[in-house]
Amino acid sequence: MKRTFSFGGDFEKGNSDHSAISGCGVCMMNTSWKEEQHPSFIHFISSFLHANSYRLNFLQIAPDFIFNNGGVSVAFVFITNWDCHASSCVFSRVVKLKRQFGHLYVVVSVPTKEQNYSFNSLYFKNAMEIGSPTFVPVCDPEMGFEKIVKIAHARGTCKRQDIISMMKLERKRSVEQMEYFIKVVTAIPGIDKHDATVLAGAIGSIEAISRASKAFILENTDLSMDKAERIYRFFRDPDYYLSPKIK
Repeated sequence: MKRTFSFGGDFEKGNSDHSAISGCGVCMMNTSWKEEQHPSFIHFISSFLHANSYRLNFLQIAPDFIFNNGGVSVAFVFITNWDCHASSCVFSRVVKLKRQFGHLYVVVSVPTKEQNYSFNSLYFKNAMEIGSPTFVPVCDPEMGFEKIVKIAHARGTCKRQDIISMMKLERKRSVEQMEYFIKVVTAIPGIDKHDATVLAGAIGSIEAISRASKAFILENTDLSMDKAERIYRFFRDPDYYLSPKIK
């Protein structure tokens, strides 16, 4: 008894909520794939992309589509009408593309129960690795393309969130480094937080301050001669920086 496997595809008709997948990216369509499709479907794709702020380019590329959104590229093989007799070519092509693209999805239109059964059977017969790449069965080409745009948009959103998270982490590290800098510099007798902030902006790191001459400190900051002398001595005179500090 053969089984029918679910690949996460939903055979219910999806609604076209364009606002949920607004993009601002680039879609590249394989020119050879385009020639095999009905003009009305190409018009649908063009209109759908325009409505979701994607720019469409026609190029000679290996997959059927490549989306660039949020700094990440996602490739797609799009089978608009499953043909069991061409399955070996489809699966061998997918295996080849999987080696070339880090993010690859295969969207397959299987409008009838017979096509769905055929697709599932041949998927296992060709020993495909589940999820590598991900196959997305759909009930019609229009729904398939909507799935493609949603996947591309989701990938781009995840990438942007990763970048935002990295920026927040860098900002946190920067704040912690500044707090450490101020703590070290204010350990110099007579130097307060304002002075430390001025030194950070004008001279930079603690190492740079330790090498700075009195003349350089006076020339690049608003610190007094007395404070410049204290800083200069602190990094050069052991008797000074090792002596007891009374605050």
